[in-house]
Amino acid sequence: MAEVSASGTGPKSDAFIDRLIAVLDAWVPKPAAWAFASRIWIAMMLALAAAFWLQLDSASSAATCVAILAQPKRGQAISKAVYRLLGTLIGAVVSIVVVALFGQDRVLLFVSVAVWLGLCVFVAQYLQDTRAYGAMLSGYTVAIIALGQISDPQGVFDAAVSRVAVIVLGIVAITFINDALASPSTWRALLPQLRKAWDGTRAYAHESLAQGDLGAARTAALIRTIAPMRADASAIAGELDDGPARAAGARSCIAALYVMAASIRTVAAAAACLRDPSPAVAEAMAICRRVADAPDPDSLDRDDERMRDLVDAAIRDGRRPLDEVVVLQRALDFVCAATFAQDGIRAVADGHEPLRDARLPTHRDFPVALRGALRVAVGFAATAATFVALGLPQASFALVQVAATAALSSVTPDPKKFANGVVIGMILAATFAGVARFAFLNGVQGFPMLAMVMAPVIFLGCFLSLNPKTFGIGFILIVFFPVLLGPSNPQTYDAQTFLLNAFLVVVAAIILSIVVRLVIPVTPAQQRVFALDSARRALADALVGEGGDATTRTSLNADRLSQFAGYSSGSGAVRRASLSHAFALARLEAAAARSHAELRRLWSVTALQDAIRRARSGLAAADDRTLETAARDLIRAASGQGRSVRLTTARAASDLITAARTVARYRKFLHRLGIAVF
Repeated sequence: MAEVSASGTGPKSDAFIDRLIAVLDAWVPKPAAWAFASRIWIAMMLALAAAFWLQLDSASSAATCVAILAQPKRGQAISKAVYRLLGTLIGAVVSIVVVALFGQDRVLLFVSVAVWLGLCVFVAQYLQDTRAYGAMLSGYTVAIIALGQISDPQGVFDAAVSRVAVIVLGIVAITFINDALASPSTWRALLPQLRKAWDGTRAYAHESLAQGDLGAARTAALIRTIAPMRADASAIAGELDDGPARAAGARSCIAALYVMAASIRTVAAAAACLRDPSPAVAEAMAICRRVADAPDPDSLDRDDERMRDLVDAAIRDGRRPLDEVVVLQRALDFVCAATFAQDGIRAVADGHEPLRDARLPTHRDFPVALRGALRVAVGFAATAATFVALGLPQASFALVQVAATAALSSVTPDPKKFANGVVIGMILAATFAGVARFAFLNGVQGFPMLAMVMAPVIFLGCFLSLNPKTFGIGFILIVFFPVLLGPSNPQTYDAQTFLLNAFLVVVAAIILSIVVRLVIPVTPAQQRVFALDSARRALADALVGEGGDATTRTSLNADRLSQFAGYSSGSGAVRRASLSHAFALARLEAAAARSHAELRRLWSVTALQDAIRRARSGLAAADDRTLETAARDLIRAASGQGRSVRLTTARAASDLITAARTVARYRKFLHRLGIAVF
């Protein structure tokens, strides 16, 4: 034993080595992170060198542009670059108009910038991903150009042209470097995520068929693994010639996974209501289990056709239990969705045209969007008034930083967390810029030395930005480090100006931190109330036949539920009840929207019109008894019709029954919302 201990290979030594390896693995950047940081540094130096060579004003803005476009995958960077250019062009035009109208009146100029900034932030709330960034950018671009020329209104056009030029230069630099150094493709990174979500959805289906309805919390957890892929799906289109087809495949797959989760949950719930399942139900459940395994395209086609035969036979019979019709139809929906999901994954992999192109709309609550816009506008206006009243020098520089950081925070999932990152990132950026300028570059004019001094900070910022917990710090560091360093040709070393700028950007960060907490804050409890209220309004529209496209509504509801599940407030029991109610509203809305769509298709069949009238009346009143009666009458009337009518009737009847069951179960809750009747 003594010899083992002396040699350093005992259990304690092994445990220490294991802990050391774990720490190194957690903190030492991976090769992919080093490659990403290298690409960003090279692109920033290329943009900076080109800006110096072209003698552009504010050459550091070209490097800052690259930093803002820093994305680990090519498609993300391209998509962000496109909308950055569009946002800059719009902002440049608006800034010229604003200065032309209010250049002689600073109060009106500040007010107009605040209003435009708030308007752009409001629009950004209703967009998604890089489109939201482009809308937000067009807001603070006006602040950059208009406030930068507040003392020289005649120079606004030249400033706008210069701004566009450095942005284009930054975009060209990062695009060239990403292509030259083989930046990872977004579609290659998304493909394994889609396959993992596909496997997770099939596992969810297996558990549902074995154990029954798994509940709202488990379903929400599955949805939250699917929803984040939407951002990468929209970024694929610009990567390759067949990028649009791959992007469509990704969207189709994501939408199909939503439908698979919803349909199999309904299958499990309806099957549990059948005391003596028929052979058709047993076969449908077996088909669902087979699809939940590892289906191949040929078997999916056969299962789809067989399920259609089972559904058709049930309607032709006309006397099957209503829950059996629901099981068969939802099992058919599950198989169809699995077909779209698998086809979508193959389209992402090989670039073929998918079977469909589904939309993936984003849910936004108007009160939240309005509060976000007002927060940014009021925060900017209050800061501008304070700086003007105090007569601070270089106040326009500080106001630009306030406008930029406030606008950036508005499109982040957690503005408070982002504001914390801004404070830390600004302090780090100011510290590193001061050390670089006055310790390493003082008296040095060579570009190679500038590149070497900037490298460690850029690498550190990139590493931090790749970690979700430190993303805000890393992003602010790589964006504002070149701003504060202010590389120019020749380089200036005015310590007083630098210290004042550093102080002002830190003040701007602190102001943002205060604004997001005190100015029209939105608590998780308020977000839940707003989300439920918007769901109630959407349900009211769907019940009277104004629900819109059913597939689109399913994706929109999934996005709303994904957001709703993240609003954590109250006890666990309260959260579970609220989530269950949110799912009930989404289920009832989707069922109502699909019912009205199918009933419109069946209206031309005279034999079904009386049942259709009763169904519409039942939907409008949210009357479960009327809905069940209408579903039975619809099935009996369609039993003697053709196959296409019977299949359409099965879809309509299953949705009417789903709506009836949901109303019956959540009658008190729906009555409180003013929807259901007693």
